Amino acid sequence: MLYCIRDEFKLKKLIKVEEVRKMIYMDHSATSPVDPEVFEAMKPYFIEFFGNASTLYSLGRESRMAMESAREQVASLIGAEKKEIIFTSGGTESDNIAIKGIAYKHKNKGNHIITSDIEHPAVDETCKYLEKNGFEVTYLPVYEDGIVRVKDLEDAITDKTILITIMHANNEIGTIQPIAEIGSIAREKKIYFHTDAVQTVGKISVNVNELNVDLLSLSSHKLYGPKGVGALYVKKGIRLEPIMHGGGHERSIRPGTENVAGIVGLGMACSIAQENLEKDAQKLINLRDRLIAGVLNGIDDSYLNGHRTKRLPNNANFRFTGIEGESLILHLDSKGIASSTGSACSSTKLEPSHVLTAIGLEEVEAHGSLRISLGHENTEKEIDYTITAIKEVVSKLREMSPLWCSSKT
Repeated sequence: MLYCIRDEFKLKKLIKVEEVRKMIYMDHSATSPVDPEVFEAMKPYFIEFFGNASTLYSLGRESRMAMESAREQVASLIGAEKKEIIFTSGGTESDNIAIKGIAYKHKNKGNHIITSDIEHPAVDETCKYLEKNGFEVTYLPVYEDGIVRVKDLEDAITDKTILITIMHANNEIGTIQPIAEIGSIAREKKIYFHTDAVQTVGKISVNVNELNVDLLSLSSHKLYGPKGVGALYVKKGIRLEPIMHGGGHERSIRPGTENVAGIVGLGMACSIAQENLEKDAQKLINLRDRLIAGVLNGIDDSYLNGHRTKRLPNNANFRFTGIEGESLILHLDSKGIASSTGSACSSTKLEPSHVLTAIGLEEVEAHGSLRISLGHENTEKEIDYTITAIKEVVSKLREMSPLWCSSKT
């Protein structure tokens, strides 16, 4: 009986895999599938080379060598030095270490932090926490295009400003911020500058020196690596107050036994991204623009959220008058398309997206959003199918929508 149950379980697993393969996956800003080459690189470090990287015997040294190789791969992708990379559990932890680490280490110099109205919750909630603990935070507006104005940033700087933290590109609307200009101002004013680059690393060129950043966060699962691992770039000479305490792992900035298999996967994902960056980016831009044109030209009262061109190669964020976003997502799911209304980290919240209200949308407009985020496995055929599916679903939902019907009478 045991073998029958086991065989039945295996059969169910196979069926589920086939169902997943049939789905058109267009939510890469939430997470990406692990690249097969990344998975193969990780496998030996679960069973064969499972040693603790802090031990001195050969098994541990193998793990340490693999970690340091991955550190080089991550550093190479973003133009950093190997010693400037700290491994973490992902973007959220990297953001927390960077922001709190600078704030607490340099609180005697000042207590003012500058950020934006559209940051990821990992930054936004961290800043709100610091506000409750004696720090002052300025939240810069972004206007309808979703981009921070450099002049607003300059005007917000005071003699107590110790940190600026502005995301490289927004996770919902995809707009890319003028990070190099902001970094240049921060450097001139001797203010520490952190950017959350979780959405950009592996999708567009990211070079820490060209961007003038002191700290940069990235996450593995956004660039075809495993979940639960990320990295923080800390410019040489920058000192942080640890927010966790334990052993001396990762220069005592992030103590705890390292996730060697995950780190190996992150390193391989970075290496693959660096090799294919330009080719993949151009493919994604072509697919994105095909999608945007098809939706905006084919559906009345449809709009693109965020800047038309200063956006991630793979991001298109729409809104449709008279449509409720969650219904749109569920109907597209029934047609085999995985998409989202915005940030995966906020998908269970009922209130409208803070990003969409920050660009000036009314609450009812913000609830009618659709985020499509593409990956290199997507095809033109899938784009065309998705355009047709969106048209059909929007038309169907509008027929049932009192908001749409009342606006047309």
